Amino acid sequence: MTDTTYWLEHAWLGTHVEPGVAVSAADGRITTVRTGVPTPPPGAEVLRGLTLPGLANAHSHAFHRALRGTVQVGSGTFWTWREVMYSVADRLTPETYHALARAVYAEMALAGVTCVGEFHYVHHAPGGTPYAEPNAMGEALIAAAADAGVRITLLDTAYLSSAIRNEHAGEPPNAHQLRFSDGSAEAWAERASLLRERDHARIGAAIHSVRAVPADQMATVARWAEERRAPLHVHLSEQTAENEACRAAHGRTPTQLLADHGVLGPRTTGVHNTHLTDEDIALLGGSRTGTCMCPTTERDLADGIGPAVALQRAGSPLSLGSDSHAVIDLFEEARAMELNERLRTRTRGHWTAAALLRAATADGHAALGWQDAGAIEAGALADLTTIALDSVRTAGPLPRLGAETAVFAATAADVRHTVVGGRHVVRDGVHALVPDVPRALADAIEALRG
Repeated sequence: MTDTTYWLEHAWLGTHVEPGVAVSAADGRITTVRTGVPTPPPGAEVLRGLTLPGLANAHSHAFHRALRGTVQVGSGTFWTWREVMYSVADRLTPETYHALARAVYAEMALAGVTCVGEFHYVHHAPGGTPYAEPNAMGEALIAAAADAGVRITLLDTAYLSSAIRNEHAGEPPNAHQLRFSDGSAEAWAERASLLRERDHARIGAAIHSVRAVPADQMATVARWAEERRAPLHVHLSEQTAENEACRAAHGRTPTQLLADHGVLGPRTTGVHNTHLTDEDIALLGGSRTGTCMCPTTERDLADGIGPAVALQRAGSPLSLGSDSHAVIDLFEEARAMELNERLRTRTRGHWTAAALLRAATADGHAALGWQDAGAIEAGALADLTTIALDSVRTAGPLPRLGAETAVFAATAADVRHTVVGGRHVVRDGVHALVPDVPRALADAIEALRG
């Protein structure tokens, strides 16, 4: 790969905004970063606006994108929403999932996302029949990410039961969930072990939730991830009903149950972490287990506001995800985390803009096993996101307040350039690999609705 030099009109370098920064890249990585470069060097690609490290969307269910709008009719709860979600999952095939995910990941690239963590549990054909290629659905997602020009961590998910039965077992999967289940954690591990990493793809693991993986099978999933030093994610205490069922069966909270079975640790991320006790927060922080907050989904599903401030103070690194893709906008996720806390506490300024950007960049990448991404520095992957500074939302004082502008004013619509591994994936707001993303989304969703 030939060397490429980018001239960044303004760049956020982790602690501050610098004007006039030249970034050289080779073989997909940044080789040099030079500040104090007032004009573009000869031959440099010019990125006008404010350039950030590429954004990491640490929690995605790609097929949920087909629910946007549909689930806003009427009222209900997470549990009624879930029934609509099943109706979409029932229609997925490797071909339709590839088409939808390709379009969804292209939408993410247009929003400045360069890496996605796909929490993947639709493994088999309806009814639970394995495909001839055991990982046909996961491979469709990996291929879709490549087609859209983004990186992916496929978090292959163990999903074995529909609910907690007692301390020894779970209820069998319902008719919709049969295609999610491998039957046992050992069978899950055997299938997941067939997945192979690629330049743009890393493989991680997930425990769907304490209701979907019986307690005596959690350690198998945790051990699989530990042996590979892979990220391990888990939906944790998203619903009070989950907490109540866990206490009734096990006499402890979901966090305590995960701790007892060796699930917590610095490569583990709890997603949502909404309804926690003080002891839960201490366990997560003390073990350096991460927290992925998904504020737009958490408010869309009326889940509640998680104790993100307390978790971070306890030692839990924060990342962000768009989860059900009610919207795909990491700036909104970062902003919402702070603004939700303001509503709850009636005080302002729980995080600096720089801290929120770190959650959307370096800490999000680390949660997905890409510790070599999320910073504009030599040796890092050459992943960049540039937002316009001349839109009606972002025009204002720079460079001093660039981070604040990005977090508290910008939206995904302000993204002008997305560079992944030194390759321009989005240029001037147009996706270079998927020429008509809205049409691709519409066609893929229509195919699922039949």
